[in-house]
Amino acid sequence: MAAPIKCVSRRCLSSWRNVRLCWQRPLHTQGHGRETHFGFQTVPEEEKGERVYHVFESVAKKYDVMNDSMSLGIHRLWKDWLVRHMNPTPGIQLLDVAGGTGDVAFRFIDYIRAQRDKMNRHKLDDQQNLSWSDISKSYSHHQDGSLMGSKAVICDINKEMLKVGKEKSLRFGYSEGLSWVAGDAEELPFADEKFDVYTIAFGIRNVTHIDKALEEAYRVLKPGGRFLCLEFSHVNNPILARLYDLYSFQVIPVLGEVIAGDWKSYQYLVESIRRFPPQDEFKEMIEDAGFFSVTYHNLTSGVVAVHSGFKL
Repeated sequence: MAAPIKCVSRRCLSSWRNVRLCWQRPLHTQGHGRETHFGFQTVPEEEKGERVYHVFESVAKKYDVMNDSMSLGIHRLWKDWLVRHMNPTPGIQLLDVAGGTGDVAFRFIDYIRAQRDKMNRHKLDDQQNLSWSDISKSYSHHQDGSLMGSKAVICDINKEMLKVGKEKSLRFGYSEGLSWVAGDAEELPFADEKFDVYTIAFGIRNVTHIDKALEEAYRVLKPGGRFLCLEFSHVNNPILARLYDLYSFQVIPVLGEVIAGDWKSYQYLVESIRRFPPQDEFKEMIEDAGFFSVTYHNLTSGVVAVHSGFKL
């Protein structure tokens, strides 16, 4: 049931006061001591992981609906851009961390399928002298094959998010090239130098130690492998930034209450965005983890940014 109007109003005003205070605080806190941040709260470091787990356990079933509602569907375009920027080719091994709902992995599979079909068409164009029977057999052989060695491994610490992703994969017909693994971004359950590409979309801000997550990303990538991170960032247009803050703190938690019956989880998600480091600071963190040629692209005036780096 939605909160009463007066209660909602008080919550909105309180949230707006909190964000104004937070602007005066450090935007990023690495947990070298006993405490870290959970949104705008300071909590014991060992509690953050459990709290974040409960947030996503709570929002899992309404996660896709809320993403569409909060971003007016634009999150789909951001994820499309991420995969186009990746430009994967058949044979690529992808690790998508914090990707339990499968959005990035499904796009990766679709992109590989399109690349495969394009290669098959080019091959058939080069075989003009074959009979129709030979062409048909050749085309069927390629169509029935696998994704030419490509595979996407979805790793998420939250089992409810993985459950939602698996159900979507069955519903949308993604039966090949996917595997689902429960695992912590700070301690990935994979061998060294196993993947060609590591992606994490809207997940890295929720880990307790971002530096450890980046080190793990570096460890599991092959030499020449690529790190790609899509994350909410800092808006570079002052007018848009003001409107974005008003929308974030006065609308999104209300949507969370009305659609998902969960004000607090969406309040945390908004606050966690404000605690994430700016684009250049996060770029330096990626470089500190050992990555080279680190760049970033702002999307929607910096509402989100895609950071890219390579393991050389």
